[in-house]
Amino acid sequence: MVQKQARRQEARLRARQARAKVREEQSEKEWRLSRWGAAVVAALAERDAAVAECEQQAGRALRSLIVEGGLKTQEALAWCGDETLTGREVHRLIRGVVDAADRDHLNQGEHRGSGDAG
Repeated sequence: MVQKQARRQEARLRARQARAKVREEQSEKEWRLSRWGAAVVAALAERDAAVAECEQQAGRALRSLIVEGGLKTQEALAWCGDETLTGREVHRLIRGVVDAADRDHLNQGEHRGSGDAG
């Protein structure tokens, strides 16, 4: 009877150790997956910021061609020499331009809107 009880205790101990090992391995795997997921999100955020900055630069240059250069959209497209750029894209890029003055104006509006009503 004592031997049977000792074997059961040993079996329970081995089962606990096996479960602990599985939990530890799962924890390590989740940590690795979490790190890789965070790396993906960070890389995509960097890409989005780079694309936004490039689009700002393109929009400012296109606006200069049209406003300061006095060109029509189709003439500006000819100066760009990019067959993939369309008139619709030109207007989207120009509308998306945010200059320092625009940012200041937007920030002032945000500050005004967040004050107490009175």
